[in-house]
Amino acid sequence: MGEYAEFLDDKTQVGAEHGFEPTWMPDILFPFQVALTEWGVRQGRSAIFADCGLGKTFMQLVWAENVARHTGGRVLILTPLAVAFQTVREGEKLGVEVAHRREGRKSGDRIVVTNYERLHHFDPDDYTAVVCDESSILKNFDGATRQAITDFMRKRPYRLLCTATAAPNDYIELGTSSEALGDMGATDMLQRFFKSISGSYARGGSGGAGPKRFAKDRAYTGNFYLRPHAEGDFWRWVCSWARAMRKPSDLGFKDGKFKLPPITVRSHVVRASRPRDGYLFDVPAVGLAEQRSDLRNTIDERCGMAADLVNAHDAPAVAWCNLNSEGDKLTRAIRGAVQVSGKDSEEHKEETFAAFIAGDVRVLVTKPSIGGFGLNLQHCAHQTYFPSHSYEQYYQSVRRCWRFGQKRPVTVDMITTDGQENVLANLQRKAEQADGMFSQLVGMMWQAMKIEQKDEYTQKAGVPAWL
Repeated sequence: MGEYAEFLDDKTQVGAEHGFEPTWMPDILFPFQVALTEWGVRQGRSAIFADCGLGKTFMQLVWAENVARHTGGRVLILTPLAVAFQTVREGEKLGVEVAHRREGRKSGDRIVVTNYERLHHFDPDDYTAVVCDESSILKNFDGATRQAITDFMRKRPYRLLCTATAAPNDYIELGTSSEALGDMGATDMLQRFFKSISGSYARGGSGGAGPKRFAKDRAYTGNFYLRPHAEGDFWRWVCSWARAMRKPSDLGFKDGKFKLPPITVRSHVVRASRPRDGYLFDVPAVGLAEQRSDLRNTIDERCGMAADLVNAHDAPAVAWCNLNSEGDKLTRAIRGAVQVSGKDSEEHKEETFAAFIAGDVRVLVTKPSIGGFGLNLQHCAHQTYFPSHSYEQYYQSVRRCWRFGQKRPVTVDMITTDGQENVLANLQRKAEQADGMFSQLVGMMWQAMKIEQKDEYTQKAGVPAWL
């Protein structure tokens, strides 16, 4: 009986049924930030999907301060690696005291920030609320780390998820976000709103396209598609716990200064000095094994091209790489470059990121999985990028520099090979799909919000529900 009770306790979601009216809202916030933060406080448990540069750090800090004042408890903010120091700095602008801790809380702490990798040093019972900054990064962690974060959040009365990309073309992520907030789980979401793709579509019939061909007709995730008659209910359900926006006008506010500068994406194709083993000349790589072979075969040419482009000026730049060997070659070839790799200590990573932002380091060399989330690099307007199949990594990496607050046009040099045509085509397809799906998400959410406002007016006016 004791083991069963423990099993039930492990599955239990504990939290406030509702939030509360905010008591503090600083004048420094823009109107759309005020609206989103007030909504989040009233919800108690919610998600804010706001694009890069829209002030998510301000919003989550004001949310945290309201929770701390209302409950008298502590708030833990979890961030990607090396982002914590930015949170502390933003707190100073708001007059909110934020303690950056690596080994657990100290006496007197109210709002604490740490990175996800340090969570094991913190006791969940010490906190009333938790904020997951750049929450879409959670899927990049191993299963044990994701489970530890889920367990930590599950019994916190107040929870907030913040991210720029909720991967709107991946409905499963919406389900896992909902589950983390104590709402409907991903499996229940699929059962309620989606239907399994069956027949020739699921088997890849009618030309062998499978779900990709099916997606032209309906929104899908994996082998499930959104039931047409449930589409409105689905987005209204998402709207009940999340808000999404790419610019203030998405939610009816004036964009004002929130306008992105021009961006130029230049494509550079390098040729290997010799074809891959078994070929007389380069052909598009098919499958991951051939693509990896192609990358290894062109590492000198690709890194040489990136170095030439970055050494052509003395301005700040980021050179994104995917392999340690690429990072080492880029660091040696680029003037004033410092590398941040996975094997480096957390202290080195944070110090290097801070030095780059301060202008003490001219060129940052790192992987999208390490520096692609959360960092504000508006002082930099040039990137070189070795593309992969991950659209989210590409989007997040580019948006470190091309974000609201950037004052100059941004240039991204995409460096690829003759053999990587399939990779670029797949990345372009994902970009178009994500853009369309996010536009749909925002549009549906806007409609759902108008319905909510209408329902609220009806209730306040005492109009019978049937009208």
